[in-house]
Amino acid sequence: MAARSATLAVLRGLLVIILLVGIIGTGIELLLLEHTDGVWQVVPLVLLGVALLVLSWHLITRNSASVHAIRLLMLGFVLSGVAGLLLHYRGNLEFERELHTTAAGFELFWEAIKGATPTLAPGTMIQLGLIGLVYTYRHPALSARGSSDSATITREQ
Repeated sequence: MAARSATLAVLRGLLVIILLVGIIGTGIELLLLEHTDGVWQVVPLVLLGVALLVLSWHLITRNSASVHAIRLLMLGFVLSGVAGLLLHYRGNLEFERELHTTAAGFELFWEAIKGATPTLAPGTMIQLGLIGLVYTYRHPALSARGSSDSATITREQ
């Protein structure tokens, strides 16, 4: 049981490091790309900035409130990523319709998916959100509150 607990602690630590590196890297990249044209482009930057604050708070306090805040924020990451995928695709689609007026069906889809705006780039926000959600799954701080996960965490540790 102690070995399992130690392994889980190491994995959880690695997940939070991966999450932090991803958040910082994505934030820097978006700033370098000047991803600030309008509200929809600023949303991921705001989420990334808030995530740094919330993760800092969590790493200092390691309490259940911070775990819940991370979960909520990571859901925001996933939603932001889905919205970004749709917005990037739609923008490329409009551009391709103007450029290739006769394109339709799969040909139009293919041109839009590989268009000037990286259609799949917002998937990074989805990936970071999922990493954050995995990090908070059965987090030990939740057992201190007597949550429904506490019995399972106790058995695992």
